Amino acid sequence: MQKTIYSRRHRTIVARLRQARVEAGFKQVDAAKKLRKQQSYVSRCESGDHRLDVVELEAFARLYGKSLDFFTR
Repeated sequence: MQKTIYSRRHRTIVARLRQARVEAGFKQVDAAKKLRKQQSYVSRCESGDHRLDVVELEAFARLYGKSLDFFTR
């Protein structure tokens, strides 16, 4: 079985994560400050190096004004 971090679905979620940030008008460093994280955290999330849990994804969704469905559909 393929690890989920390498699945097409995971790649779609991280691509939409970046898309949502850009549409919201944030740079990675801006998003990181709002989330009280480092810029490298946002970068790892967007590149797929960090596997997001639901709570983390919800924080990004709230920040970017998106529903969880935006990332998972």
